[in-house]
Amino acid sequence: MRWHNRISPGRPLRAVTLVQPTRVDCTQAVAEEEARQREQAAYERGLAEGERRLSQQLLSQRAELLELQNGVLSSLRQSARQVVQQSEWALIELALEVARKLVSDLPISIEMITAAIRSALAQLEGAMELHIYLHAEDLALLQKSNAPILLPGPALESTHFHVSPEVTRGGCLVQSRFGVIDARRETKLELLRQSLHP
Repeated sequence: MRWHNRISPGRPLRAVTLVQPTRVDCTQAVAEEEARQREQAAYERGLAEGERRLSQQLLSQRAELLELQNGVLSSLRQSARQVVQQSEWALIELALEVARKLVSDLPISIEMITAAIRSALAQLEGAMELHIYLHAEDLALLQKSNAPILLPGPALESTHFHVSPEVTRGGCLVQSRFGVIDARRETKLELLRQSLHP
């Protein structure tokens, strides 16, 4: 564009300098562009590296969380088994305690004592000489009522009845040359307890 009009200042110009038009240095522009591209590439590499590390961290945390979850579930399964087992044992103990109290509250009868003796004798078939140990009150009750079990007979020829402080009411101990049969009520309850517990 050309300027056709003349500029005439009204006063003389002082301290005026002629300014040369500036040229853009091509090498500087290229260097700035390369620097910008390097900066952009470094930014993209850093972003990719950050995403990769974040992904690895997330995978690691997910694996730890799964391991923790599996551990908690396994612990809960074991705890549930233990609770069930402890509950079973507690119920068994409760049932045995109830049975013990019921049996101990039953009045001692001739039939009960006779049944205990016959049960013990059934385990010793063929034994020649037997010694039957009873509680003092049980033996007195049998003698007072002339219980048939005390009467001599072919099966009880060599059977001897004794009083023993070791025997509680309603039970007996039977001794033969083969050993001792413990038919006391507390022994029967303990055998029952052992058979019910694993």
